[in-house]
Amino acid sequence: MDALTLFGLFAVSAMLLTYALEERSHWFVLGFAASCALGSIYGFLQGAWPFGLVEGVWSVVALRRWLDRRADFRAEE
Repeated sequence: MDALTLFGLFAVSAMLLTYALEERSHWFVLGFAASCALGSIYGFLQGAWPFGLVEGVWSVVALRRWLDRRADFRAEE
């Protein structure tokens, strides 16, 4: 396995883990957004620009969800 493949494996593994744990804390939503960004970078680096583009969009969507959940969390305090 080369370094790029390991990077991609890390990115998608982090996406899976943070997605599974999203209900526990809004920080996992932020982690999901970050791991989607890593997945996007991986897609572009390997030459699969449609994958990189879609993962980039997912990253923005997840970041927006994090902002919403963070605001909800602060309102509960």
